[in-house]
Amino acid sequence: LDAGVEPETALKAWVGPEDAPQDFLLGDGAIEAKATMSSSGFPVKIGSLEQLDDAIASPLFLAAVRFSGGDDGLTLPEMVREVERRLDREPGAVDFLRERLMVAGYSDAHAGQYSRRFEPRESRILSVSEGFPRLTTGTVPSGVTRAIYEINLDHAGGFVCDLGVALKKLGVIG
Repeated sequence: LDAGVEPETALKAWVGPEDAPQDFLLGDGAIEAKATMSSSGFPVKIGSLEQLDDAIASPLFLAAVRFSGGDDGLTLPEMVREVERRLDREPGAVDFLRERLMVAGYSDAHAGQYSRRFEPRESRILSVSEGFPRLTTGTVPSGVTRAIYEINLDHAGGFVCDLGVALKKLGVIG
C-alpha cells in the first residue's frame, strides 16, 4: 500500500491463505513473503520446492522482514487493526481482509492470546532469478519430490532490489 498498489489489488493478490505456492500473485508474477526474528544472519524458511520457482510465476520476488521483540513493537491484533484502519475507506475491503485472515488461521476472538510484540528492523526485496540460492523441482535430483529448507539471505545480496522496481516489473504500479 505504501508503494502505491491499490488496496483492492493488494487484497485480491493475497492468495497465500489458499495454499498457493507464493503469498501474492501480482500482475504478471508473484511475491513470496517471509519473516524472521533471528538476530544473526537473515534466515528464511522455504516450505516447498515450488515456493521460489520462477518457472511457476515470473517475475518472482522474495520480500523478507526481520523483526525484533520489544515494547516499541505491535502485537498481531494491533497490526491487523492498523491495516483495517488504512482500508476503512475502501468499500468491502475490511470484510475481505477479515475473511482472508480467518482462512489464514487468525481470529479476533483470540486477540487476547497474541501478546508478543514485533518491531520491524530490516526489510529486503530480492529478485528470484538465475543463480538465486534455492531448490526447485527442476534443480533437485530425480526422485526428490518435497523439501523444506532454509536460506540465509545474507548470501543473496546480489539479488536485492527496490520494492518500487519490483512492483513496476510486476506491472502493478506505473
